Amino acid sequence: NLAYSQKEHEIRVKIDGFQEKELYLGYYLQDKQYLLDTTFLGEDGYFTFKGEEITPGGLFLIVMPPDNQYFQLLIDPDNQRFTVHCKSPINPTEGMEIKGSEDNKLFYDYLAFLAAKRPEAVSLQEAIDNPETPEKKKQDLQEKLDALNKTVEDYQDELIEKHPKSLTAVVIQSNLPLDLPEFEGEGKEVEVKKWQYAKQHYFDNLNLTDPRLLRTPFLFQRLDHFVNKMTVQHPDSINQSLFYLLEKMKPSEETFKYYLIHFLNTYAKSQIVGFDAVYVFLAKTYYASGQAPWTDEEQLAKIIENANKLEPLLIGKVAPNIKMQTKDNKDIWLHEFQSPYTVLFFWDPDCGHCKKSMPEMIEFYNQFKGRGVEVFAVCTKLYDELEECWLTIEEKGMGIWFNTVDPYNRSKYKTIYDIKTTPQIYILNDKKEI
Repeated sequence: NLAYSQKEHEIRVKIDGFQEKELYLGYYLQDKQYLLDTTFLGEDGYFTFKGEEITPGGLFLIVMPPDNQYFQLLIDPDNQRFTVHCKSPINPTEGMEIKGSEDNKLFYDYLAFLAAKRPEAVSLQEAIDNPETPEKKKQDLQEKLDALNKTVEDYQDELIEKHPKSLTAVVIQSNLPLDLPEFEGEGKEVEVKKWQYAKQHYFDNLNLTDPRLLRTPFLFQRLDHFVNKMTVQHPDSINQSLFYLLEKMKPSEETFKYYLIHFLNTYAKSQIVGFDAVYVFLAKTYYASGQAPWTDEEQLAKIIENANKLEPLLIGKVAPNIKMQTKDNKDIWLHEFQSPYTVLFFWDPDCGHCKKSMPEMIEFYNQFKGRGVEVFAVCTKLYDELEECWLTIEEKGMGIWFNTVDPYNRSKYKTIYDIKTTPQIYILNDKKEI
């Protein structure tokens, strides 16, 4: 489903000692990896991936069968024609030669620099963490580790300054830690200030408008952490965070499209009570306003229709008023039913889940009826099967609460309350708010 322009890419890969006759080109998307292309060994000893331009680039994978070992390549929209020569399939990046791609040279020089510094950093940290190391010695070791970290930071800063538009610089900068200032106060007060600052500045180093970041392994991790860990898990807060992210992404059309679809689907499937409000927010804000032009008319109409049905039923809304009937054919409006708390309970005598949950409902009612809780039950059978409702109520001991029907569906409650399956349960307060 990914769109590509009509320009071409040509990536030639030679791997000395590699016995297989095919090679794969893959890419990152969200928290997964996907194969994009397969090519075969040419007579010149090279595997050549050639075709339409890989727009807009990102961090890609050269995957080697049969064990699917892989190494990474940066592919930029401005340079998709280069050659890679690996000296061994065992460790393909060691001594790797790259021609025609300065970005990949930068990237692998940086990885080699980190690899050279890592053993010393690990050794120093282990000595610092060793309880047998004298405190004065630990101070000296910490100074050395700080100096080593400063060397790495200087390397990163210099690379970013000299090559700001390179994908290597973008990858490095995107993963730099957030520099938190000192906050006054103590305990929980300071922790709240840190959280607020971190949330506000979480994307300072990561440019959500850069389309190349869509196909990297870290973009989804950062977005997921921001939405699910740094955002209070309440629909209003989640809506605010998603709006912030999606508005930031808009200049990168493909990223915006991908994550709008992703978030809509995520909250459409959410099993958490109240999170349907996030689906409604996204559908109303973006789909109903014409900001999802890629959606076909039928699907768009369905999304908007679902949102319109759900909106009146969100937590905090006043429950739609419906007129029902009692067994003796007396009319009663839901809003006329007086109780500090009303459990609006839609059920069907033939519904297996209803039968299974009924003893629990009865137990619940007996426990809470003295605390201001009443049940307003609606049997969903129509006139020709109505007798089943009253027989089941008698057999199951459901006469302890208030039972109603709507024989001719005059209230259209199944549409109003979006009753596709039963049981459906809404808890209302004294103002009949959900």
